[in-house]
Amino acid sequence: MILGLDRLLNSPDLLKQLAGKRVSVLAHPASMTADFRHSIDALVAAKVNIVSAFGPQHGMRGEKQDNMMETEDYIDPVHKIPVFSLYGEVRRPSKRMLDTFDVILVDIQDVGTRIYTFLTTLLYVMEECSREKKSVWVLDRPNPAGRPVEGSLLRPGWISFVGAAEGLPMRHGLTLGEAGLWFKKTLKIDVDYRVIEMQGYKINEGPGYGWPLNELSWVNPSPNAASVSMARAFPGTVLIEGTTLSEGRGTTRPLETVGAPNIDMPAIFKAMEKIAPQWMKGCFLRSTYFLPTFQKHAGEICSGFQIHCDQASYDHELFKPYRLIGLWLKAIRTVHPDYQIWRDFHYEYEKTRLAFDLINGGPQLREWVDASGSVAADLDAICVPDERAWTEQRREFLLY
Repeated sequence: MILGLDRLLNSPDLLKQLAGKRVSVLAHPASMTADFRHSIDALVAAKVNIVSAFGPQHGMRGEKQDNMMETEDYIDPVHKIPVFSLYGEVRRPSKRMLDTFDVILVDIQDVGTRIYTFLTTLLYVMEECSREKKSVWVLDRPNPAGRPVEGSLLRPGWISFVGAAEGLPMRHGLTLGEAGLWFKKTLKIDVDYRVIEMQGYKINEGPGYGWPLNELSWVNPSPNAASVSMARAFPGTVLIEGTTLSEGRGTTRPLETVGAPNIDMPAIFKAMEKIAPQWMKGCFLRSTYFLPTFQKHAGEICSGFQIHCDQASYDHELFKPYRLIGLWLKAIRTVHPDYQIWRDFHYEYEKTRLAFDLINGGPQLREWVDASGSVAADLDAICVPDERAWTEQRREFLLY
């Protein structure tokens, strides 16, 4: 498998098309060649005229641990170019920033979930480059969550920094390059957009099912995206960010492990098996205790479970992380009817809309959890038509 970045570096024809251009790069710590050279270093070595760079949420260097921890602009100490933050004073590149380049190369590792903000950053870059007649090249990378689709579509009125566009499901099954193609056509963005495709990428084949195991080493694209297992579980576990429960931040397995103090997990597991045992399949749920060292419930023992999705019995098609976490919340509501699940706080600079609904792209999942007498079929009635519609709509944008 050859990454888009490595294809560019090894193609005299592609490099020639950048000759005489002022080039910028949108990147982060996982923007590496297959032989562990950062994209900026490798492009400079290939004589590409790199004049500036941009970093997304968590920074070009990936040092910012949590949400709403902003990054400042700085001068790269090696290449002496400005590195602009798209998660600081601005979320969209300003005209001053855009004026530094003719072409921007987007080389960021995504995780395949709508809420992961790199997707929104790509959209913002495309829109602003359209206004200033700049070119956007996406150096495509694998989607570690693979092709499966899950979750309801983002509802009208729920666009945000964690929900780039109406009509996207939580687990969209696109590479970043493919997502840009969808943005360009669906949102009618008049931008010079190009995908430098990967070669030999087999997104549907095991055991990686989207991630080329034993070919490409995992580098954290953000501090809590620590493994392929996290990327597989994230379409569900990210929902816990909008609750009072712990998504495992402050542990060594964030967003693979979930739990809380003072909940009866044996009873909750029984309730889950009664409500929708089919949503627990494909992975292994291991009961566990953990003590977060920071963030929610820091210093408190939490009971919960770790989602294992890297063992021999893992079933990529059966695994439904969005429904699994929805089921856990429903079971908590069943066992502990008065438990304060929903967390009312500022989330990604949103001060009015409930964080959980913002993450979910609408109130429908929370309403299902809270509704007395709602059953698994009721949530399927919401999600299945959306998933089928998206699977058909995305078909023309698939490159692999």
